[in-house]
Amino acid sequence: MTVEASPWWTPHVHADRRPRLLLRNRIAAAIRGFFTSQDFVEVDAVALQISPGNETHLSAFATAEIRPDGSVQPFYLHTSPEFACKKLLAAGEQRIFSMGPVYRNRERSALHHPEFTMLEWYRVGETYESLMGDCARLLALAADQAGVRKFAFRDREADPYAEPERVTVAEAFQRHAGIDLLATVAADGGTDREGLHAALVRAGLRTAPDDTWSDLYSRVMVECVEPQLGQGRATVLCEYPIVEAALARPAAHDPRVAERFELYCCGVELANGFGELTDPVEQRKRFEADMDEKERIYGERYPIDEEFLAALAIMPDASGIALGFDRLVMLAAGAARIEDVIWTPVAGRWG
Repeated sequence: MTVEASPWWTPHVHADRRPRLLLRNRIAAAIRGFFTSQDFVEVDAVALQISPGNETHLSAFATAEIRPDGSVQPFYLHTSPEFACKKLLAAGEQRIFSMGPVYRNRERSALHHPEFTMLEWYRVGETYESLMGDCARLLALAADQAGVRKFAFRDREADPYAEPERVTVAEAFQRHAGIDLLATVAADGGTDREGLHAALVRAGLRTAPDDTWSDLYSRVMVECVEPQLGQGRATVLCEYPIVEAALARPAAHDPRVAERFELYCCGVELANGFGELTDPVEQRKRFEADMDEKERIYGERYPIDEEFLAALAIMPDASGIALGFDRLVMLAAGAARIEDVIWTPVAGRWG
């Protein structure tokens, strides 16, 4: 007979969890202080949105508003405050941050929770390199609040005070899988599926007949690259192939890659940053392509937020980033899973 673990609200379990939860509060307060000291404005993005986001593998929770006249307006719980924040940039805000709950379906594991806290911030007129600097300071800030000199997750450790290494995706593929990734990406963003497939076969990685270029790319990332990142110190993985950066603008020095980076620590992805795309025509094209792929894989697609595209047309150049706040706390606290640092976890358990 399986014995269920005691629920989080039992006194002895809560007493064990409470130090990590109080650390969560201290880190949240310190983050707010960090941004307000730089003249950022904290904003609240409503959770109910026309579109939850249009990325292929992002799954949302659907709901609906029943209006007084009995009509029904479909809504989704947002997977990120991004669309709302960018509308605020179009409205004239220059430096904003949001720290609040977001919702993602089909995701529950040691590192995923259906409802979690996302920290998202934007800098108008600044490059995405400035966000990389922010990330380094936030790692040190969380370590200060925890009183620790290292972050740990499973068998990996990293120094939160060390300057993060910066590695391009192409360099990481070559270093950890022996694959020349950009040889399979054209200047117009097109991809060579057969070329990448052959590279995976040479590297001894499994493939499937129906794998797309993106499927093959993701397999190398998950199996070869991500486990090696953020060991000893954090890693900034940058210059993603343009096809893997739906919301980022192309890099000036190479149209095959985009101004996108992710922050990794102890093998854990913490943040995803962009030099933001502000071309509504190109953005619509990318959204529609992603939704076609989503429909092929999952049999569903999400609507496009037309107001978002209209706002994008007048949005100034900016850089923005989303950071998983709970994951940052988890690393600072040395916790084994994300639920350990959430005050009131969603009912049910993973695994």
